[in-house]
Amino acid sequence: MAAFRPSTVRLLACTRPVFRSPLATRTYATVEPTSKVGDAISASQHPVPPKDTSTIPEPTHSPEGKIKTFHIYRWSPDTPTEKPRMQSYTLDLNKTGPMMLDALIRIKNEVDPTLTFRRSCREGICGSCAMNIDGVNTLACLCRIPTNTSHEARIYPLPHTYVVKDLVPDLTQFYKQYKSIKPYLQRESKTEDGLENRQSPADRKKLDGLYECILCACCSTSCPSYWWNSHEYLGPAVLLQSYRWLVDSRDEHKEERKAALDNSMSLYRCHTILNCSRTCPKGLNPGKAIAEIKKTMAFS
Repeated sequence: MAAFRPSTVRLLACTRPVFRSPLATRTYATVEPTSKVGDAISASQHPVPPKDTSTIPEPTHSPEGKIKTFHIYRWSPDTPTEKPRMQSYTLDLNKTGPMMLDALIRIKNEVDPTLTFRRSCREGICGSCAMNIDGVNTLACLCRIPTNTSHEARIYPLPHTYVVKDLVPDLTQFYKQYKSIKPYLQRESKTEDGLENRQSPADRKKLDGLYECILCACCSTSCPSYWWNSHEYLGPAVLLQSYRWLVDSRDEHKEERKAALDNSMSLYRCHTILNCSRTCPKGLNPGKAIAEIKKTMAFS
């Protein structure tokens, strides 16, 4: 998935403005609310380009090294009046692991300890290291570093999100929306033997392609409909999770779940652009799940 390049819309974090009320603007990197409009930064603001910033090399270069340049989005809430910038780093690929996350960890450990990003499992399971790499939303731990040293990598936070610091996006709204769909089994009746809620192999198979979602937000932040309506439209990731519970044979609150989606914004802002399905690092298909919800709503 890391090699995919959309032919029409590149999902670069710096190319489109975010329309947010300036009155609600604040930085989530501080514990105290602020009133300064300048204290909030969106990943959509144009950063200072690499040509206008210095390049930070690794401490020692081998003469036979494969030197690659990484341009990384930088912004700190400690200096809120400064514009975001693209900071350049060079690394020897012979001393670096194969994945983008390996490069970021080397930069932080050996070159610039101030670089900030999220990561945890390094196995594509936790979703922590979701970011925009060379124009594609993906997981840094699953994205291979192109060995072509003439290609300079560009790394941004997830597009159209507020930035906590550097490559760390603020996903507060995303998780509030996930909580709103009540992502857990709801039922009042108990099984005859009082043990676990069983389901047939056929019913269990319906959950394949849904339960694997790791909530990395790559799909939602690649969706233009979510960019413009993120306060009301639930977005691909949350709707895929909603369908996971709608199709679960053990759940007894399907009508309540459908009623919560029966409005003009929560579900129907999806226009089948399918950026979500193209960019999902787990190979899932949120677009199909949304279509299945619409079909369920139409025939219920």
